[in-house]
Amino acid sequence: MTQGGNTMGDEPTWGELLLTFVLVMGVPTVIVGGVVFSLVGLAFWATAPERPWRR
Repeated sequence: MTQGGNTMGDEPTWGELLLTFVLVMGVPTVIVGGVVFSLVGLAFWATAPERPWRR
């Protein structure tokens, strides 16, 4: 038997589209943010011996 109706499924609502967009854009943002944060921390750690101590 063949199934009648739309075989592509229902169109997503605006809420589902927004949630998908937030999830898709959130993953690269977290990854790039972690890399940038790590590089800045590494730069501060590497240059720490060159900075004079102030008391």
